[in-house]
Amino acid sequence: MNDPNTIVRSVSDTARWVASFRAVETRRPDALFRDPFAERLAGERGFQIAKMLAQGTEQGSAPGWAWVARTWQFDFFLTRLLRDGADLVLNLAAGLDARPYRMELPSALQWVEVDLPEIISYKQEILAADTPKCRLERVPLDLSDLKGRRALFEALNVRARKIAVVSEGLLVYFAPEEVATLARDLAFGPKFQNWIIEISSAIQLLLMQQGSLGKHLSDANVKFKFGPPEGVDFF
Repeated sequence: MNDPNTIVRSVSDTARWVASFRAVETRRPDALFRDPFAERLAGERGFQIAKMLAQGTEQGSAPGWAWVARTWQFDFFLTRLLRDGADLVLNLAAGLDARPYRMELPSALQWVEVDLPEIISYKQEILAADTPKCRLERVPLDLSDLKGRRALFEALNVRARKIAVVSEGLLVYFAPEEVATLARDLAFGPKFQNWIIEISSAIQLLLMQQGSLGKHLSDANVKFKFGPPEGVDFF
């Protein structure tokens, strides 16, 4: 998007925006978590998006508690899965997540991040001088590439005993049939044992679609799509 008035120009901008909330939380004396990489990853663009969305938008004007709570909750579940023996973490649509750098992780743990080439390239540049706590690998891949992702899942299935999949902030951008296909692809590999996700309710999805945030994202060809009426029974 070349329009200078466009707040969100691509789905990658949402990663910068969410990173800004992690950075703000990290500054708090009573922070739920510490992400010392978030400020650099968000960059000026991430804070600019947060500021613009906060001007007259119902979602942007509220504190970033929802994203902070989601980060803390994913940390909690992931820590539990690692304690229970997961030896490979697959982070789908990893965005600007810095967990391999900020969490206490086994050095032998395999961590595979998947995202669009542009966000992978940006992240590698920002964190080039930093060392992850585990064996980190980044895969530039559009997850809508069914052949590519199935080949990746098949390759990973033989590399680990127990795989934990993380997809934070991903499913809401997929249509229900796309979510179902992804779930089937993950279930095909016996080593894929757990999947950490969040699900919007049908009412929440409608509110997000009709709100000003939904409009800003639609202008960038990014739309909220997934909020199944049956909740987790969808799966």
